[in-house]
Amino acid sequence: MYHNILVPISFDSERDVSGPLKLAQMLSTPEAQITLLHVVEHIPAYAISYMPADYLAEARAAIQGELDALANTIPNGRGLVIEGHSGRSILDWAEVNKPDLIIIASHRPGMQDLLLGSTATQIVRHASCAVHVVR
Repeated sequence: MYHNILVPISFDSERDVSGPLKLAQMLSTPEAQITLLHVVEHIPAYAISYMPADYLAEARAAIQGELDALANTIPNGRGLVIEGHSGRSILDWAEVNKPDLIIIASHRPGMQDLLLGSTATQIVRHASCAVHVVR
């Protein structure tokens, strides 16, 4: 049983977050902290000038609202939004906050993943704690 679980959440349309959330509840102790983490990728400087001034703040607030709603469905859940590159930012957060388990969803890999890698692959290879990949 785990006491501090990190569940990175992607809101891509083909991702189903129910599997990782159920698994986190099954593998957690009754008092475990379960953190749902979403990483907002940086928008390139050339593109940000074409967006409304309050776009980033509104997008972040909307994502935080969705994470909070998900976190409220599990005991001791909390939602957190950070910025950066998804794989590196998840690993950096884990290094500071020391979860004893990361539960990450993965899609079926395609040719682009063999050439570029995926977030789940990066987490599995570089995390200093246990990682459980859910398909």
